[in-house]
Amino acid sequence: MKAIAAAIERWFAPDSPAERLAAVRILVGSFTLLYLGVRLPHIASYLSFPARQFQPVGILAPLDGPPPGAVILAVSALAWLAALGFTLGWRYRLTGPLAALLLLVTFTYANSWGQIFHTENALVLTVLVLAVTRAADASSLDARGSPAPAPHARYGWPLRLLCLVVVATYFLAGIAKLRWGGPGWMGGTVLRDTIAADSLRKILLGSAHSPIAEALLGQGWMFRALAVLTLVVELGAPLALLHRRIAAVWVLAVIGFHLGVLLLMTILFPFPLSGIAFAPFFRAERVTGWIAARLRRFRARRSPAGSGSP
Repeated sequence: MKAIAAAIERWFAPDSPAERLAAVRILVGSFTLLYLGVRLPHIASYLSFPARQFQPVGILAPLDGPPPGAVILAVSALAWLAALGFTLGWRYRLTGPLAALLLLVTFTYANSWGQIFHTENALVLTVLVLAVTRAADASSLDARGSPAPAPHARYGWPLRLLCLVVVATYFLAGIAKLRWGGPGWMGGTVLRDTIAADSLRKILLGSAHSPIAEALLGQGWMFRALAVLTLVVELGAPLALLHRRIAAVWVLAVIGFHLGVLLLMTILFPFPLSGIAFAPFFRAERVTGWIAARLRRFRARRSPAGSGSP
């Protein structure tokens, strides 16, 4: 039993470089800043909605009505500023948890007006995990001038936990499809009917819809194949935990799946499509290192010394 427990511990908390966890923090934080900046005008638009449309969910469920508009604007602005501190690793013990909490409140508020954006849930979960870890021990303003720490399990278990969160998300989605569609899902009928209903609703409401879906709805064989492939990708998610190469194949399949959803249903899942949601599976420090090197070369070319000016 002790040997099994030790093997599980080594798997769940492997020694990892601090730079790897920091790279995931930087990538996720950068995405959060961009995404939240794009979403803020949409969130602000809810201030003009009738209060009766507010159906609070999650941590806002105890509320009887929408919070004052000034509070929402302040929380959203503070969420962006905290996310900036999170990304830069500045006073991380404060800005990390604060960013996670304010993002949770901001997106919960947006989801309380009707449609729940599941991709935002995945983003908030990722930030929540990173916020309570030592993700700013390297490549951060807090660690500026300090030598990089040696690889340690404290940097490995958050990455493994994030991988488990991603895998669980897709695996549970596959289980939900089987519970919802039953054996009919494998035949492609449920998938085709779902896409057809989505297209019809968007046409009737005057929303953007996929002309590709309209052209392909008569191809029953294709939807049977897509239904099976969807289940293979989602129920096969745990295989990504076995090896980095398997994870790479699975991630490519997931990105292809989301591209298919975008083409057939005009539904965008920006976090997974960016690839950043899957950064914990890989050596993310190579990505941030490559970006940093490119930025250094760009600054060198732009500097007077680099341009040959006196």
